[in-house]
Amino acid sequence: MAAEKLAQAAESLGHEIKVETQGSIGAENVLSDNDVKDADGVIIAADKDVDRSRFVGKRVLAVGVAEGIHHPERLIERVRTAPVHSGDGDGPRTSEAGGAGGRERSVAYKALMNGVSYMIPFVVAGGLLIAISLALGGHANPEGGLVIPDGSFWKHVNDIGVVGFTLMVPVLSGYIAYAIGDRPALVPGMIGGWIANTGSLYDSKAGAGFIGAIVTGFLAGYLVLWIKKVRVPKSVQPIMPVIVIPIVATTVLGLFFIYVIGRPISWVFTHLTDLLGGMTGSSAVLLGAVLGLMIAFDMGGPVNKTAFLFGAGLIASGNQTVMGMCAAAIPVMPLGQGLATLIRKRLYSEQERETGVAALFMGLFGISEGAIPFAAARPAQVIPANMLGGAVAGAVAGLTGLTDAVPHGGPIVAVLGAVGGVPAFFLAVAAGSVVTALATVALVDVAERWKDGAAAVPSQVREPAPSQEPEPEPALAGVGAAAASRTGAGAAAPVTATADADGADEREVLSGYLTAQTVKARLEAVDKEAAIREMAELAARTGRVADVDELVRVALAREAQGTTGLGEEIAIPHAKTDAVTSPVVAFARSAEGIDWGSLDGTRAKLVFMISVPEAAAGDEHLRILALLSRKLMDADFRARLLGAGDGAGVLGVLGEIP
Repeated sequence: MAAEKLAQAAESLGHEIKVETQGSIGAENVLSDNDVKDADGVIIAADKDVDRSRFVGKRVLAVGVAEGIHHPERLIERVRTAPVHSGDGDGPRTSEAGGAGGRERSVAYKALMNGVSYMIPFVVAGGLLIAISLALGGHANPEGGLVIPDGSFWKHVNDIGVVGFTLMVPVLSGYIAYAIGDRPALVPGMIGGWIANTGSLYDSKAGAGFIGAIVTGFLAGYLVLWIKKVRVPKSVQPIMPVIVIPIVATTVLGLFFIYVIGRPISWVFTHLTDLLGGMTGSSAVLLGAVLGLMIAFDMGGPVNKTAFLFGAGLIASGNQTVMGMCAAAIPVMPLGQGLATLIRKRLYSEQERETGVAALFMGLFGISEGAIPFAAARPAQVIPANMLGGAVAGAVAGLTGLTDAVPHGGPIVAVLGAVGGVPAFFLAVAAGSVVTALATVALVDVAERWKDGAAAVPSQVREPAPSQEPEPEPALAGVGAAAASRTGAGAAAPVTATADADGADEREVLSGYLTAQTVKARLEAVDKEAAIREMAELAARTGRVADVDELVRVALAREAQGTTGLGEEIAIPHAKTDAVTSPVVAFARSAEGIDWGSLDGTRAKLVFMISVPEAAAGDEHLRILALLSRKLMDADFRARLLGAGDGAGVLGVLGEIP
């Protein structure tokens, strides 16, 4: 999406652009050395680390993917004044803000996403192989769950899948560490992740799972960064990244996890088991909800394993209802997350949607780990949604008294005849999955709105030669973003001036879209909604607004999708509607400022409102927005606009807009 938006914006603004994408299938449309050489600037719109060593000596603007999707034209203008990348501290871990207003993701976020992106293939490959082997080679056995005969072809397929699943946790940890501390951090990160996932190393019946892997990944990365700062003799420096750092970091991290972190995990496992034992005589609905919460919390970690082993252990004593509660909750997480990617596709990347399809398949076979990539990428949204759905499934299972005779979960156990009360089982699974999906969509949507909006796209720009017929502008090259070229030198914008019979000032700016009629030196409104209505009435003075109420409605609907407060005391609300007959731009100032929800927390004092008919919602709308954004990046221009006296003075300053 970022690639498409940036390419469209560049074309509409008259720039040539080349975009390199780095998605789940690797880099496509890769920028050549000549592309980079001819570029005037690079835009990197990415939520994971991007190697910038190719762009030394070029202007580099680095922001998050959401900026590339929602504000491509603004990025194309900002790259002209972005700082030149010097290459100091170069590598995947470097970070450049690229100018005020950029919202490049934090190092921690990008490190987490780096680990998740490398983990996903292991989850999908391992999970699907296990699911296929269970479906085609497994059978229900009251004493051993879903059993695949030893030595059979499908047993070997299952073993391969188990290897993939075993590796996914250390891979997550290792590549989180790598994104922070570079290659020396990869070994301690992976070994730390393996230790975290192997409970027997610290006297626990269950490992710490993916949550433990995230902890070890960050610990390894930052530990390596700290060790790098230690000054050593020059004779030792060559062996530091290959021998000293990996050995020291791995030893310290491993022992720290075993002796410090591992003990609380073992304690949690033991005491949760005691807690569940004390609840067996209580309400079945309450016990089911608690088991569902635990199953959904960490998907393979100590909390999940406590609930699962508790249910499995009671099967031998003849109590199959507890395992029935667990079995209903086990598939809810992957089914719910997969369903969420189908309900609101726009909230997910292509890779996440592909993972969602695989998660649906894994959920059918009771492989809860299919939801781990989603939980690792968005823990604050996904884990609560998973727990809510798991609690619903467990409670319904407890209410209906369904049973499960094998220590496994998911629809497959019902198909193989191990479940007592099949209709109730499917009702519980369906209810929990739908609740998880809807809760996830709601929470992710809220989070995206807060972020003003997410595969990486690069780009390059150069300005035309000063001739009567400018030569085509080479594309801007980069990684993780799309870029655009610079326009020619900025002489002051043409401003026409005429006088009517009464001598009124009729100067026009922005091709006549902004005139004295649409300028107001002081807004009376004190809130956003009132300000938009006042601006709409201001635009209506031109006779180009057929329906003020409809214009206000459309502008407010746009605000509901994400604030148009740009920061720096600027807001540019806009509306595309046939309530206006031709493009019109209104401008007003607010002395006290209006709370516009800007990300930098400033109140909007300079408010422009762009209103265009649907037919002009493409090129013309983007052109107006780009011209305004470019000029408003100039702090001196903003200061003069705020300080201009009356309407004529304001219009005189606005006349500088190209």
